[in-house]
Amino acid sequence: MNTSLRRTLKTAGAAGMTAALLAAGAAAASAHVHVAPDDPAAGGFTHLTFNVPNESPTAKTSKLEVTLPTDTPFTSVSVKPIEGWKAQVITGTLPKPVTVDGTTVTKAPTSVVWTSDAAHQIGQNEYEAFSLSVGVLPTKGTTVTLPAAQTYTDGTVVKWNEKTVEGQAEPEHPAPSFVTTASDEEAAATPSAEAAAPAAATSPAAASSSDGGSTAGWFGLAAGLIGLAAGVTALARTRASKR
Repeated sequence: MNTSLRRTLKTAGAAGMTAALLAAGAAAASAHVHVAPDDPAAGGFTHLTFNVPNESPTAKTSKLEVTLPTDTPFTSVSVKPIEGWKAQVITGTLPKPVTVDGTTVTKAPTSVVWTSDAAHQIGQNEYEAFSLSVGVLPTKGTTVTLPAAQTYTDGTVVKWNEKTVEGQAEPEHPAPSFVTTASDEEAAATPSAEAAAPAAATSPAAASSSDGGSTAGWFGLAAGLIGLAAGVTALARTRASKR
């Protein structure tokens, strides 16, 4: 094998290894516990889905605990049953009273804990979806952070509780979160872009075309009248000459 060929193979091998490492890094970065709301409108209720992948090469995921906000608490939390998993909604006293929809709240659901039986633990290359129905959502633009703790059968606990800062690299264990949007009433009261936009003015080209068409019409009418007059005059002359 000549030197040039060896160099080519080495370069190709290095490139392949780099691509594999990048792919592995991308996969690791995307394998996070995250939450997806189906309707984040303020003042309403939403279904939250937590997607929980198993990241351990040797152990299984046997427990998940999600911490609920206490500064903007949910007054209602319901759990969607999952086969083989027992769910518990824990209610506690808030650090300080909070007003929700005009009512002062001192106690609210503070966390939800799911525990699996041995047959339904999350294994390698598997994930599970955990769903909640929660409300009432806080005002528009509020970031709702829901830290999670993932427990493995070997005793390892991974805490997904690090804050994500805009403009900075994502932390290793970001906390699941979402941002509330405008309430249904606000959305209904806000005119759409089409309704808010003023009626489009007639374009110069269209106006010119319209004016041109009108002018041409008048010219046509005048020409027709002239032609009619000429015809009448010619007919009168013809009759006069025959007399």
